[in-house]
Amino acid sequence: MWFDELTVGQKFEHPIRRTVTETDNVLFTAMTHNPALLHLDEEYMKGTEFGRRVVNSAFTLGLMVGISVGDTTLGTAVANLGWDEVRFPAPLFHGDTIHVETEVLELRESKSRPDQGIVVFLHRAYNQHDELVASCKRAGLQRKRPQ
Repeated sequence: MWFDELTVGQKFEHPIRRTVTETDNVLFTAMTHNPALLHLDEEYMKGTEFGRRVVNSAFTLGLMVGISVGDTTLGTAVANLGWDEVRFPAPLFHGDTIHVETEVLELRESKSRPDQGIVVFLHRAYNQHDELVASCKRAGLQRKRPQ
C-alpha cells in the first residue's frame, strides 16, 4: 500500500498463517550462531518449565513482520527505521501455527522526502489458541503514490 492509502487505526488481519517447524527453528538458530540450549537441546529443555524446545524469538519476530509485508509494504517500502517495544509474552513451540494482525498507529509526512512518509505499525502474532506470542511496533519509510 502507498503511504497515502493508509489511515491511523486501520487494521489488517493477514490471511497467511504459518506452522512453525523444528527445521525452521534449528536452521535459523544455527545460521545466526545462537548456541542457546532452549532452542537446540530437547533433553535439557525437558527439565525446564517449558518441557520442550522454544522457538528462537528472533525467528518469531522476523516471521511476524514478514507475514505482514504482502498486505502493507510490499513494493512501497523504502526502509525499515526500527522496531520498538518488542515483546514475547508466551513461548512459541514447534508445531504451533501463527496468525498475525497489524494496526496502523501513526502516520507523518517526511520532512526531507516529500514523496515519502513515516508509518508506525503495531504487529501482533498469535498461536493456534489465539494466545499472543509476539508483538512489536515497527517504523518504516514508505513511498507515496506517484503523481
